[in-house]
Amino acid sequence: MQTSVDESVLIGRLREVVPGERLVTDPDLLGGFSRDEAEWAPAGRPLAVLRAQSTEEIAAAVRVCAQNRIPVVPRGAGTGLSGGANAVDGCLVIDVSRMNAVLEIDTDNLVAVVQPGVVNDDLKRAVAEHGLWYPPDPASAPWSTIGGNVSTNAGGLCCLKYGVTRDYVLGMEVVMGGPAGEYGRIVRIGRRTTKGVAGYDLTGLFVGSEGTFGIVTEITLKLRPAISEPPRTVVGAFASLVAAGEAIALVTRRGLQPAALELLDRECIRAVEEWKHLGIETEAAALLLARVDLPGEAGDAEASATAAAFTDAGALWAQQSTDEVEAEALFEARRLAYPALERLMPVLTEDVCVPRSAVPRMLAVIEEIAARHGVRIATIAHAGDGNLHPLLLTPPGDDDARIAAQAAFEDLLDAAIGLGGTVTGEHGVGLLKRSGMNKELDPGALAMQRAIKATLDPLGLFNPGKVIG
Repeated sequence: MQTSVDESVLIGRLREVVPGERLVTDPDLLGGFSRDEAEWAPAGRPLAVLRAQSTEEIAAAVRVCAQNRIPVVPRGAGTGLSGGANAVDGCLVIDVSRMNAVLEIDTDNLVAVVQPGVVNDDLKRAVAEHGLWYPPDPASAPWSTIGGNVSTNAGGLCCLKYGVTRDYVLGMEVVMGGPAGEYGRIVRIGRRTTKGVAGYDLTGLFVGSEGTFGIVTEITLKLRPAISEPPRTVVGAFASLVAAGEAIALVTRRGLQPAALELLDRECIRAVEEWKHLGIETEAAALLLARVDLPGEAGDAEASATAAAFTDAGALWAQQSTDEVEAEALFEARRLAYPALERLMPVLTEDVCVPRSAVPRMLAVIEEIAARHGVRIATIAHAGDGNLHPLLLTPPGDDDARIAAQAAFEDLLDAAIGLGGTVTGEHGVGLLKRSGMNKELDPGALAMQRAIKATLDPLGLFNPGKVIG
């Protein structure tokens, strides 16, 4: 997409419709808004950044962009791991992180209405004051925004039992495109009721669309009553990743449903322990962490059954933690695994998901791919639902290691597809997974998606080059 208009003229036209102090054009500052956390995903140079504070500002800016064929790239906290928020040359980055108000908490109907810049953990704290709970909890919950979570349909530690972001989005307000003269329309989609089937599910369509259909400016979310008592934590140590995978499969076969079932391998455990000194066992090849939140005797029984499944699958040891501080430290270690490794060297993060019965095989394949390419791979996982995050580690400045890691990355995608899985469970397609998605999806399904994109964004302005390209 190209425009023949001088950059200074385009910036001047944007300044006519949005407050000048919120339009960032300083070249020294633009770089901080040009990319997310995806290692090696390409990023362009934005024309400007709008630090938006209202829906009306965004709508006005989008109208100017449509008139002048300026690409528009939405951005929240920039914690994404697929390049979905990366700038393209000459675009307007619309940063919604300042739109961070919890607009309403409706305790009678278990609904919250929020702006997209609200941080996930901040929302959790706000609704907890009313005895309520917002379950989706990506590991980046202390930093990632609800708008970003909606953009990628983020999951998290407890999605095994409670579902992903899409399961909690009832409706939204969106600045949309359409025919050339209609860009900048403000449209409400979805509902506030628990049930509703009037028309197509446009809300579900927008969740996970990574900003390629429009800019989400308000979100209506479903809440749950808070859990009444502290959960029980079950820990198992294993001599190999494959043995841990067998334990995961056995938990599923026995019909157990912990709220979370997480895996950390030795590399991740040691990186966290060296950084935070949490006092965690670092000798096992892998740890499984299960969280059981059933109340009373039912919770005791499920925790015991989960520990028994670990033991029967060959755990070196398995036990229920009786110390809440210790249990929380274990789950904190799981959340900190990625940043703990990232502080050591560049990390290329995978996000494949396979059927739960295929988890043992996928864990073995990860080790095989690491050996074949000579790549160092650490692994964390939302193991209970088959969502694995192999973390490919490369020494800084080592081009040979980077090339090997990128080849291993593609082999991991192929392996997941071959096992009946998907190339992304929660991080999104962005830039890094486009080739994998094209292999995974039926050509007819791809054609349908391109048709939807062309209908909602015929000028190709919204986040161009992402997802379907």
